[in-house]
Amino acid sequence: MKDTPKDTRGWFITGTDTEIGKTFVACALLHALRRTGVSALAMKPIAAGFDEQGVNEDVERLLAASSFAAPHALVNPYGFRAAIAPHIAAEEEGRRIELPHIAASLTKLQTMADVVLVEGVGGFCVPLGAGADTADLASLLGLPLLLVVGMRLGCINHALLTQQAIAARGLPLAGWVANRIDPAMSRFSENLAALQARLPAPLLGVVEHGTTPERAALALRLPD
Repeated sequence: MKDTPKDTRGWFITGTDTEIGKTFVACALLHALRRTGVSALAMKPIAAGFDEQGVNEDVERLLAASSFAAPHALVNPYGFRAAIAPHIAAEEEGRRIELPHIAASLTKLQTMADVVLVEGVGGFCVPLGAGADTADLASLLGLPLLLVVGMRLGCINHALLTQQAIAARGLPLAGWVANRIDPAMSRFSENLAALQARLPAPLLGVVEHGTTPERAALALRLPD
């Protein structure tokens, strides 16, 4: 495990789709960072899907894996009850997702810890409201991106399209993680090799199916 660069304040974690393990990988990276001796926090600016007690599983997992429990309002500035697309959830609740408010929350968290990870919602271009999407959020926050690729049939196309969208925004892709969400994926090694040959960023590690964030942290390296 390499030490994280001293001038790095964090990374923005995006994915090839929803439900492909962004939160899991974020938790693994938090454990990896903490092993290097730095304090690390994560935020999920937008979360959709809360139970009757007002709990979102992804937000709670990020809080548990962080160095300490940061204020919930900073970790998750926007939480919506229904587990649906965020722009639809916001409209149904009569709310607007304000990107500057998210940026201000990140700035406050960055004063509390050495590194802050920001987990996006869904894929890279998910709408957040009229004229704004998660790509706009990533651009505003100005963090290098990490791409989580859910390893299943079709992942090569999804990963390359996502990388192209990131490049079109002029954003740096610091690395990518192969997450084995389908343990029975046919020709896994061949698909992995195809991605390594085509994605212009280093593979930071392979997350095996059924592992824990703590064990996955041992298989990941932090980006340069």
